[in-house]
Amino acid sequence: MNSKIVFPAEWATQSAVLMAWPHHNSDWAYMLDEVRACFSNIIKTIAQYEDVILLVSDISTELELRQLFPKNVHLYIIPTNDTWARDFGPIFIEQDGKPFALDFKFNGWGLKYPADKDNLITKKLFDLGVFNSKPAYISRLSFVLEGGAIDSDGQGTLLTTSECQLSPNRNGGHSKIQIENYLKENLGLERILWLDHGYLAGDDTDSHVDTLARFCSNDTIAYVKCCDKDDEHFEALQRMEEQLKNMRRAEGSPYKLVPLPMPDKVIVDNQRLPATYANFLIINGAVLVPTYNSPKDEIALARLAEVFNDREIIGIDCNALIKQHGSLHCVTMQLPKGLTRELSNS
Repeated sequence: MNSKIVFPAEWATQSAVLMAWPHHNSDWAYMLDEVRACFSNIIKTIAQYEDVILLVSDISTELELRQLFPKNVHLYIIPTNDTWARDFGPIFIEQDGKPFALDFKFNGWGLKYPADKDNLITKKLFDLGVFNSKPAYISRLSFVLEGGAIDSDGQGTLLTTSECQLSPNRNGGHSKIQIENYLKENLGLERILWLDHGYLAGDDTDSHVDTLARFCSNDTIAYVKCCDKDDEHFEALQRMEEQLKNMRRAEGSPYKLVPLPMPDKVIVDNQRLPATYANFLIINGAVLVPTYNSPKDEIALARLAEVFNDREIIGIDCNALIKQHGSLHCVTMQLPKGLTRELSNS
């Protein structure tokens, strides 16, 4: 008899959020002050609702940040290549009520960037005793999977994109059917909804789903909608919208769709950056939404407030983050309830 595996939805109760502090040897080196101010805002906001596990590069940084952040921001010295915790962090499942941390391979979004340090982080979190005795570590390092590439409704349905999952530089030796079967087996899934259209200019993840469309509940999906026919994204996002309209829940009804506006263009060094409101983070009691100093910020915040009427909606200026082609959800990874032991920053 097979035991039940559950891949929790992001709105399930959490114990903490995992993040990594920007350092001089990361791609943030040229703009450290600016991006650290953004990270500080995110960390302090999350800490009002739940714990933060923050990875730092050295002891001097740890001592400095202990004075900056509240006591429920727990600091660990673990080397990192960069700060994209969503993609190098552990992916937790529950099996018969017991949590398991799946450690998938992270290869720098299809061999685009160095990932030798980031790929070791999940194991080091266990080696340092960050988690209590409840979760078990399971290596899945033969398979490439990033947290930003998948979104779960907590009831056996996964939302993902074909462009990312079928990238030849990730799991190129596997067919779509093989990849789907592997994900179903390891994440306890009954269905996978594949988005075959949609992208953001300046994105280098091969269209992570967390930049395009997100479950807000088991019957609601928020997605990026482009209304400007002259925008380069118009056709692809229209096709994505049509595909979402044709998707059905397990019991056969259509999803409630919540369109999020396409942010105004953000251009830096003649390159359009991947600003998106879909990259929000759901935590205990709140939803943190990336904003971009645009009039459309308020539209996005209002639409998400209607969906998450049981949570506070908080805008976070993420103009700094998109300069390295990510946003708020990309730098965070939620950890399910009951995982973290009693920790101290003293």
